[in-house]
Amino acid sequence: MIRVNPNPSLSAVLPRVSTAVQGALLAAAISLLAGCSSEPTREPPPPAPAARPLPGVTTTPIETPRPSYRGPWEDPASPLYNRTIYFDYDSTEIKPDYISVMRTHAAFLGTNTSQRVTLEGHTDERGTREYNLALADQRADAVRRFMIAEGVRPDQMATLSYGEERPAAMGHSEGTWQQNRRVIIQY
Repeated sequence: MIRVNPNPSLSAVLPRVSTAVQGALLAAAISLLAGCSSEPTREPPPPAPAARPLPGVTTTPIETPRPSYRGPWEDPASPLYNRTIYFDYDSTEIKPDYISVMRTHAAFLGTNTSQRVTLEGHTDERGTREYNLALADQRADAVRRFMIAEGVRPDQMATLSYGEERPAAMGHSEGTWQQNRRVIIQY
């Protein structure tokens, strides 16, 4: 504990400072000294030893929750897993290679009339933004018309044009452009 003895000679040290200011300085010095006390630094506790399993007791790991299964289009073994139809440069014509893919999806949608899909049209980076949006929309509409001809109700499908905005592959070669000219059937 600090004892403060009023010192009449303080005015001799600070002759031009008023007594009110001297008192404030004295109070500040006392509070500064009182605030300097510190507690000793404590070491963190040592880590707890690893738990050892008891003999004859088995533990089962906690299972992480799995994402919910939304449909067969998420199963790589299902024919519905393939949901991409590719197009030639500057074309909306569906290639014969993808007729079976679209028929598979059309048959599924025909028997599951409450199921909805979005047909997302894409292009490569060549062409203006407006042209690519229009071309991607025409590609999605070509797939939609095919699916309607195969028996899918029009209200089960919506089209969406991304143009060049969401490339599947980055680059400036024919190989990457081929991957970007597509329609994706999104469930």
